[in-house]
Formats: sequence, structure tokens, C-alpha cells
Amino acid sequence: MDFKEELRKYQKEIELELEKYIRKEDCPERVLNEAMEYSLMANGKRLRPILVLASYRLFRQDIQKCMPFAIAIELLHNFSLIHDDLPGIDNDDFRHGKLTNHKKYNEATAILAGDALLNQAYMVISNELLKTENKYDLELKIKVFNEFTIAIDRMIAGEYVDTEFEGKDISLDYLEYNYNNKTGALIRLCVRMGAILANAKNEEIERLTNYAEKIGLAYQIKDDLLSVEGDELITGKPVGNDEARKKCTYISKYGLQEAKDVLERLIAEAIKITDDFGEKAEFLKELALYIKNRNK
Repeated sequence: MDFKEELRKYQKEIELELEKYIRKEDCPERVLNEAMEYSLMANGKRLRPILVLASYRLFRQDIQKCMPFAIAIELLHNFSLIHDDLPGIDNDDFRHGKLTNHKKYNEATAILAGDALLNQAYMVISNELLKTENKYDLELKIKVFNEFTIAIDRMIAGEYVDTEFEGKDISLDYLEYNYNNKTGALIRLCVRMGAILANAKNEEIERLTNYAEKIGLAYQIKDDLLSVEGDELITGKPVGNDEARKKCTYISKYGLQEAKDVLERLIAEAIKITDDFGEKAEFLKELALYIKNRNK
């Protein structure tokens, strides 16, 4: 398997599908719709919807059946990014090398664009539920919808902890609570969503959940490292923001090398979990390495 080619293929599939959800009509809220599109189509990695599709594909090949749920995840993720960048939270000016939504438009429009993307995610899933005639498939989708709502709750809780304790030296437990909720909850949801929709066995879902928890924490630690060592021209946002805001991170708490060591350990543990699924999990194994080695 050529991982980069497979990754690009997934990204292209998701981009084409997202285009179907762009609102182009001439209406009084036209600028709001433009603001939604501005963030949604801003050259993101599409990692989260890819995790939905790749986890589903471990068990079934008809990924179009879970595509709406992958799209809902990307809509949700972009809601979180717009709100994360707002002046009242991280107050960032750039994301993906472009002005953040509130800088491109204004704060009110950005807040509403985020709200609209979140609601659209609910609309996509609810429409999918309405179309499902098979009772067993409907039960699986309702279960996924429930996990979707819980993940949003946890993501918001993590964001609160991140902002409330900014500038304070918090314990490792609080730091991991922040990371496992703010970043990890959505990544965990993606993997579980794909596996549940594919009707995987409970023990398979739990192994994949463990994998997701490892890469979710690893993803945030890698973000910490990029905030110190990254290239602004590649990351698309200023380096040193965490230090400037006096945020407690793995680096501020344990130093650069230990943060790298923890990252290495988490990725190694995640890869070991994929061994249980054999060759069909090769993409998930490579995706873990991608998270470790990414430069943006």
C-alpha cells in the first residue's frame, strides 16, 4: 500500500463530498454561507473523517454508507476550529495559512458560521436517520448519534479546561484530561463511529478505541511540539503561541525531549494495537506514523 496515495484518495473523496454541502444560493445570509465555506474548504488534513472511513473499511468496503457521518464529523470539527480561534478563546489570526474566520469576516459572523456548521452536522445525521428503513441499521446509527452528542459535550469540556487554566501550572491529570477531551474525544468518536456502523464486534471496537485514545493524545502532543519547533510557512500559524499565552503543555511541564519520548511511546503502542487486525489495518498503522511525523 502506498500510504500517501491512499491518503490523497481519501482526501479527494471527502473534498468532493463536502462540495455537495456548500450553500451557494443568493439569500440574505449569503455572507454567512460564504464564511462557512471559507473555513470548511480551507485545505484541512481531513484526518477525522478519514478515520471514520478507514475504521469502517476494516470490516466493510461500501464506505459510501458511512460517508454522511464522516461529513458530519468534518462539519463539527470546523465548527470547533472557528470557535477555538475567536478572541475570547485563543485569539488566533491565522489558520491553514489564511486569516481566521473572525479576521476574514467579523466576530459575530464567525460565531454564527461555527454555530451553523455544528447545526448542519446534526442535520446531516438526522437526515440519514430518517432515510434508514432497516431496523438494525437504524439502531446502529442511533447509537452512533448518541456517541456523537457525548463527544461534543466532552470536546467543549476540554476547551473550557484549556481556557480556564491558561497561564496556570496544572497537574498532569488535568493536562491529560484537557487533551483527552478537547482533542481526543473527537478522534475517539471517529474510530468508534466507523467500527460501529460497520457492525464490528464489541472487542474489536474496544481495541480500536484504545488505538484512538493513543493517537488522540499523541496528536495534541505533536501540536505542542509544532508550536515550538514548527515552520510557520508550513503550519500556517505562528510558532510560539503556546509559550506566549503561558499555556501548560507537555513541553512546559516536562521539557522538549520527554514530550518527544511520550509521543514515540504512544505511537508505538497504537501501532501494536493495529497488529491485531493484520494487513487490513496497514493504513491505520501508517496513519499513526503520519501523526507523529507531520509538519503541520
